[in-house]
Amino acid sequence: MIKKQKLELTWIGKENRPRLEPRILMEDPEKSYHAEHKISENDIFDNMLIHGDNLLALKALEQDFTGKIKCIYIDPPYNTGSAFEHYDDGLEHSIWLSLMKDRLELLRNLLSDDGSIWINVDDNEAHYLKVLCDEIFSRKCFIANVVWQKRTSPDSRLGLSTAHDSILVYGKSGNAVHTKFNKIFLTEDQRKNYKNPDNDPRGPWVSTDFSAQGYRPNQMYAIMTPAGVEYTPPGNRCWANIETVFNKLVDDNRIWFGKYKKSRPRVKNFLSEAEGTSCWTWWTNSDVGHNQEAKKEINSLFGTSKAFDTPKPERLIERIIHVATNPNDLILDSFLGSGTTAAVAHKMGRRWIGVELGDHCETHCLPRLKKVVDGDDSGGITKAVNWKGGGGFRYYRLGPSLIKEDEWGNPVINPEFNGSMLAEAMCKIEGFNYVPSEEKYWIHGQSTEADYIYITTQFMSKEMLTRISDEVGAERSLLICCTAFRCKADEFTNLTLKKIPNAVLQKCEWGKDDYSLEIQNLPETDAVPEQEPEKTGGKSDTKSFETQDKQMGLPLGRPGDKK
Repeated sequence: MIKKQKLELTWIGKENRPRLEPRILMEDPEKSYHAEHKISENDIFDNMLIHGDNLLALKALEQDFTGKIKCIYIDPPYNTGSAFEHYDDGLEHSIWLSLMKDRLELLRNLLSDDGSIWINVDDNEAHYLKVLCDEIFSRKCFIANVVWQKRTSPDSRLGLSTAHDSILVYGKSGNAVHTKFNKIFLTEDQRKNYKNPDNDPRGPWVSTDFSAQGYRPNQMYAIMTPAGVEYTPPGNRCWANIETVFNKLVDDNRIWFGKYKKSRPRVKNFLSEAEGTSCWTWWTNSDVGHNQEAKKEINSLFGTSKAFDTPKPERLIERIIHVATNPNDLILDSFLGSGTTAAVAHKMGRRWIGVELGDHCETHCLPRLKKVVDGDDSGGITKAVNWKGGGGFRYYRLGPSLIKEDEWGNPVINPEFNGSMLAEAMCKIEGFNYVPSEEKYWIHGQSTEADYIYITTQFMSKEMLTRISDEVGAERSLLICCTAFRCKADEFTNLTLKKIPNAVLQKCEWGKDDYSLEIQNLPETDAVPEQEPEKTGGKSDTKSFETQDKQMGLPLGRPGDKK
């Protein structure tokens, strides 16, 4: 028996994985933007524009959005070589693949079971990326390689000019052949093909062959035309359905035997019943736009002084969103660029999350999306979808790192954190949902119906812990994260005690803010900071620790203070 061996793409540094800190997201209310009033009942206001490193942002989204994204579109840097001119080719590919692998693994977690991811890339890395995606998503989840004709004419400077991009499409689970996609609308040229030579009262129609590939015994009967000509299925084919179904189609005048009733049977498909046509993988620039169209769209929004190097046309993104989603589905673009994906999703009535690290998050994405909300963006697909404005979005920044070094090099809780920020950050790190209770000061988060977490900056005496243990009771459990405590760690069966920051020092790479696709940000294995010796003693404070937490700003059941 031959044992199957799993084939994987290998490269330098593949196993060097970053230990990502799950940052909190902090809303900037001054940059969040909403329409002054509702335009329609379908307006969406909870979209998210996130400014920050996209790998850290994906990690920040993981807890709340795992399995909830219906469609992901990304247009990552193509690795043309210009950013790697001082490095050899092997290292160039290794860096790009490592950075893409980290992101794709998180994106797969976020994707819903019935969702799809669309990755726009050119020939520099498309074939390596295909093998990498086969490893991450599995080959059975590969759906298609869409070929987009991005240019309108060849480059006269090149002997063989590039005309296309590839868009790799993968599903999440199961056999990707069964992934549900919407049909695309008929074009005017396609509509012109519909005729009505027999004056059928149902209107114009086109015909399709009534045979199918393969051999099925119950679909191998003879068909006699009204003019008396007998047909059997062509070689290596059978009829498209069993004889009883065929006879019903004949009775309903849905079979066409030609003008003289002598031709092979064909099925009539009426324009009035057409839902569209299945989308194939060759997308021409006349159907979905091209690079020059995309640049004109950007120039009309911002002028030539704010040109963007590699925008995508709105019609291209519209095609992807239309095929892969339905209204109110959630879409993610973690390489948002000039904001095209968010703008198109908004106009099409989809919810969206966009992540961008660069300055153009504020110079391009923010003003562009404000124009969309206000109905002042007249370009792109606006007229095609009859967009009038409405809805809105929230603008977020990545929160700071929870741990930093003090002036003596010791790891301490970042003084930028107030109480609610600390509680939310610790909930993320420990895998709890941040839901501070309005009734119980010791509930900051919850992971199950009976499992809770409490974060405090106070020293916890045995008396304090006894009081909390009694309130928690035997049917619930509570994780307490505090700076120090005085008792045995396992003294209370319903309490688990951890000291911060010591308990979390080895969990993440603290203080690293940039994992971007830049050569200076190579993956590294940082040394783990030494833990301070645990302190088991301390003077008990008779002052109410609930009151102390309140003075420190720790949340006591104020969900509105979350961000």
